[in-house]
Amino acid sequence: MRSFLKLINRTQKWLLMAMIGILWGLLSVSAILAQEAPATTLPPVFTETLVAGGLSSPTAMAFAPDGRLFVTEQGGDLRVIKNGVLLPTPFVELTVNSANERGLLGVAFDPNFASNQYVYVYYTATSPVHNRVSRFTANGDVAVPGSEDPLLELNNLSAGNHNGGAIHFGPDGKLYIGSGENAVGSNSQTLNNMLGKILRINSDGTIPTDNPFYDDASGDNRAIWALGLRNPFTFAFQPGTGRMFINDVGQSLWEEINDGIAGSNYGWPDTEGETSLPDFRSPLFVYPHSAVGTAGGCSINGGAFYNPTSVQFPSDYVGDYFFGDYCRRWIRSYDPVTDTASDFATNTADGLVDIKIAANGSLYYLARGGDGAQAGVYRIDYPTCTLPTSPSANGVAPKRNYFTSLPFTLTWNRTSWSQGYEIQVARSSTFANLEYHDDDIAQGTLSATITALSECGYYWRVRAKINDTKWGAWSSTQQFVLDLP
Repeated sequence: MRSFLKLINRTQKWLLMAMIGILWGLLSVSAILAQEAPATTLPPVFTETLVAGGLSSPTAMAFAPDGRLFVTEQGGDLRVIKNGVLLPTPFVELTVNSANERGLLGVAFDPNFASNQYVYVYYTATSPVHNRVSRFTANGDVAVPGSEDPLLELNNLSAGNHNGGAIHFGPDGKLYIGSGENAVGSNSQTLNNMLGKILRINSDGTIPTDNPFYDDASGDNRAIWALGLRNPFTFAFQPGTGRMFINDVGQSLWEEINDGIAGSNYGWPDTEGETSLPDFRSPLFVYPHSAVGTAGGCSINGGAFYNPTSVQFPSDYVGDYFFGDYCRRWIRSYDPVTDTASDFATNTADGLVDIKIAANGSLYYLARGGDGAQAGVYRIDYPTCTLPTSPSANGVAPKRNYFTSLPFTLTWNRTSWSQGYEIQVARSSTFANLEYHDDDIAQGTLSATITALSECGYYWRVRAKINDTKWGAWSSTQQFVLDLP
């Protein structure tokens, strides 16, 4: 009996150790899966937040006039993010061909959505395989069953790539549609099909008689508004001006931002990138595949003008056009006035496919995920700053630490053994995003003159240099307020 009990005890102990080992392995795997992707690098003060994960191969997004965010999934589900929460029930579940780059690719809202509840989608139908634009009627957060109204049937497809898919209403109330050339370059230069084009239709699917090729084309091809495009996966209209920018994904050399003008021919496949040929409209801006870092990329995806109802970002960004790259994980801003592009965000979530600007001035981008980051919707904000109600509020001394103009000077006491000083200024006491930083202040200099800051409450600290490789401890954190008239 004792031998039998010892055997049981040994068996239980072995089973317990095995269970602990399995549990530890599962926890280790969970820990690895739960690791956050490297943080997006943003300009000082800007922050990034994951709004909603759990998306499956997202392709595009659009804000409803009531603030809900609709996201298309390649497999055919149109998802709804409401009050920051991804709803479990899709708005509609479509049967699509999702091979390669096909699937549910675009969504837009009728200009009169508040009264008619019309939602428009672009997707790849299954039999025969072709892209379709349809209209649904919303009933709250779901589509009315049986409400699909097919508006435009594009040409049958052969290849699985270059489908385009972006749809947006223009300032004229017409629906604009970006269609790819289905990997057949000659499609882009003919008026005999709708591939490799920007199309323009009325909200009921009829074709406007003022389309530029209405008299030259026939049938549904009269919807052609511009041609000579390879794969216009995203485009955008500027609020206020109505100007249109078209992102055309290049082949092996250049990614393009084109000026959307009726009747234009953008040159593909005869040209890629800038051109001087008189029959074609040259791009406004290009970037190469060959360059490294943010100077290059592989696929221009996402585009939005920064002209929100409420401006949140610094004024320098107003009127800029934000665009991203699918492969290089960056977002840049293009200034149409100066014809220059500047870095904005690097190391974004992988597979960026769309960018939108919310009415409150936040920038949203949509990513398919990978490299440790979730597929999801991400939001970039420039936090607003609430000034203290009086100069002495929040522990800020009224004389030394309250400034009403630029430049102003921060001072500190001398450290006898110092070989120089370093100063940091930030909006957060953690000093995570520095708005002013100088680590090369000369020995004997006991002040820093600040020439450029926006009004806000700030934290600052200073430390002394012991030698070229060693620093002393940081001083206690101090506060100041900049309250400009």
